[in-house]
Amino acid sequence: MTEHTGCVIVGGGPAGMVAGLLLARAGVEVTVLEKHADFLRDFRGDTVHPSTLTLLDELGLGEKFDALPHTEVTSAGLPTADGDLLKIADMSLLKVPRPYIAMVPQWDFLDLLAESALKEPTFTLRLETEMTGLIRSGRRVTGIRYRTPDGTEGELTANLVIAADGRWSLARRSAGLTPHEYYTPFDTWWFRISRTADESDGMLTPRMRNHRFAVPLPRKGYYQVAYLAAKGNNLTATGIEEFRRGVVEVCPEFADRVHELKSMDDVKHLDVRLNRLRRWHVDGMLCIGDAAHAMSPIGGVGINLAVQDAVAAARLLAAPLLRGKPTVKELAAIRRRRLVPTVAVQGLQRLLHRRVIGPVMSGRADGPPTQLIALFQRFPKLSYLPTFLLGVGIRRESAPQFARRPMEPAGR
Repeated sequence: MTEHTGCVIVGGGPAGMVAGLLLARAGVEVTVLEKHADFLRDFRGDTVHPSTLTLLDELGLGEKFDALPHTEVTSAGLPTADGDLLKIADMSLLKVPRPYIAMVPQWDFLDLLAESALKEPTFTLRLETEMTGLIRSGRRVTGIRYRTPDGTEGELTANLVIAADGRWSLARRSAGLTPHEYYTPFDTWWFRISRTADESDGMLTPRMRNHRFAVPLPRKGYYQVAYLAAKGNNLTATGIEEFRRGVVEVCPEFADRVHELKSMDDVKHLDVRLNRLRRWHVDGMLCIGDAAHAMSPIGGVGINLAVQDAVAAARLLAAPLLRGKPTVKELAAIRRRRLVPTVAVQGLQRLLHRRVIGPVMSGRADGPPTQLIALFQRFPKLSYLPTFLLGVGIRRESAPQFARRPMEPAGR
């Protein structure tokens, strides 16, 4: 069975859903494919930064987002070896309507986007539909092949394929695009643990000690903890008792609740990648988000860069899609617009990998380098640079006029 749509988006994550919503609001016929039955998957990126919060206001979704269960983080710091705290980011310095990072379950965020997109007559969301390959006419990508859980196979042709299927993108691989990989000294092991009512949620404070690095992210009633271990260190093999000991060593305050981790089934492993495509497109297909540039979890900025890619793609490609098939030149314009912001954030992450996390993983340090501490202590206003880079970005993408709507009340 062969069908046709104006634009098919592979992947129903933040990049795919935002691109689908905006293109549909422009009147483009768009179909988003999501291989799962819903968005309910834990330990995905849940940090929504000020740039994305402003975008939601522009789309008329700010009040509905505010009604979702979330916590607000206003600053972040790094512990020093002598027990002090080096503040490296302070969102209150930003001149934005919402100067904080919202910690919200990604499935709630995606459900909000899907609910809004489904109101558009040209938008279709196809759950439990997995892309299996690309369709080509000569060298041009003209659509995708798909499969559903009952074994049904089909073809969906389109004027454009947008690959938003993450860091292990099948669409990217099928198009012959290979990212350049950068140094990552660690993998992340995610778990949740209870949080007491008297534990504040405004300051994000990583912990570093003895080859270990942990970041407790404050959530409603619990912490979502990123526990970093040296790349290639298989913590599953050591068992839950050893894992608990490691957690308590770096986070002594969890000694009274680490028993909540019953087995390694309660821990989710993330193979951390930091990479970037040299070219984000082929004729007929564009990569955005993690499919174009996988981000380190450091700074929690992956969702927000992906969303900004989606906004840029929608703004620049809506008119070409309404006319027909975007040209290679029009697809290349997305990378040109988004490359500098991406390189800037990845540059900061690469610096932190080499100067902070790498030394901790190897046991050469239990905190940031003394030169960095001295620099920030002497020039405290330097904290504005990482704050702006992570919270807003070098090039914030505003919602195009065709996608803006009046604010929708939370109860509707």
